[in-house]
Amino acid sequence: MARTNLTEPPKIHRIPQPKFIDAIRWLPSPSPFRKSFISSLFDSDFHTPSLEIHSLDPSKTLTTPLFSWTPPSRISSLKSTPSLFAASTLLGSLHIFKTPEEMSVLGNDMSGLGGETAVMEPVVSVVGREFHVGSIGGVDLMEGGSECVSVGEDGRVNLVVEKGGFRRVFDGNGLVSYSAVKWASPSEFVTGGCGFGLQWWDLRQPGAAVAQFKGSWDHGTTSGIIHSIDIHPSRKHTCLAGGSSGTVFAWDLRRQQEPIILSSIGSSDTMTQPLSESEVWEVQYDHYTKSLNSNISSSRILPAMICSEDGILAVIEQGEEPTELLAEPCAINSFDIDRQNPSDVICSLEWESIVILSRP
Repeated sequence: MARTNLTEPPKIHRIPQPKFIDAIRWLPSPSPFRKSFISSLFDSDFHTPSLEIHSLDPSKTLTTPLFSWTPPSRISSLKSTPSLFAASTLLGSLHIFKTPEEMSVLGNDMSGLGGETAVMEPVVSVVGREFHVGSIGGVDLMEGGSECVSVGEDGRVNLVVEKGGFRRVFDGNGLVSYSAVKWASPSEFVTGGCGFGLQWWDLRQPGAAVAQFKGSWDHGTTSGIIHSIDIHPSRKHTCLAGGSSGTVFAWDLRRQQEPIILSSIGSSDTMTQPLSESEVWEVQYDHYTKSLNSNISSSRILPAMICSEDGILAVIEQGEEPTELLAEPCAINSFDIDRQNPSDVICSLEWESIVILSRP
């Protein structure tokens, strides 16, 4: 049972949108009063995808389109850093852009845009069957660098470097499939896919993953898929993952075959009851809740936020009842916690709307 009786509930702002929103990310802003975000959209009437940057007014009730771009197909994954953002597609292409702040476009005065939506262009595009065959399941940009790692349904793991070149890290030749990836350090990253499996890769030891976690712990649901991975910069040995059947768990490299279950259906009576019984689309460590609980033991998993197919947005803490922030009548496809102000969370809903939560 989730806790819903917060001492002071978050302020909730709902902004209807004319298109389906696949993913959404905050972008760095020079001022807390001039926030902006990027979203990947799909117009179901005309079957056209788009990538759009909007500014958000201080009341968090109105958005203004600033930039747009039409990708070759629907966006499959969207990630951002303070200087770059990357979008992959269902056709297997990858496109990297500079953020508006990096281009010195966003400032306290946006009147130079003339009230019209400008067309943005990627600084790097990688396309072709040599790169990926079919959909790219996940991408991640290295913090403070330009390298981008991509994983796909074709079992390929690729590293995209500056100026659009790439090198193959691994090729599963279609025998495996990857759906999520996350950098852990400048030379290490984690991938996830079918069977609740995770793989730890080290570029200094090429050829294969240096460590693997197999989902044999989850009796009866090993056919599930990992949808999202996060790694906290202060605890790089621990990987957080979310996926099918409401499953959220942590993988500690120091105890590689003993996952720490935060939410799961499972068949064992000792398993934690799931907050959601559907797909967990995204997981992120919640720096805001961590700051409120500064006495968290180093042996405990840090608080995490999740969103799910059955409309749940909640914070999960190890050994505690989860805190429910939203319970929507439709799927929450994606969310992002503002790095500059972690009390603000932006979500994309299946029913063509954006929800912004401001926590006290």
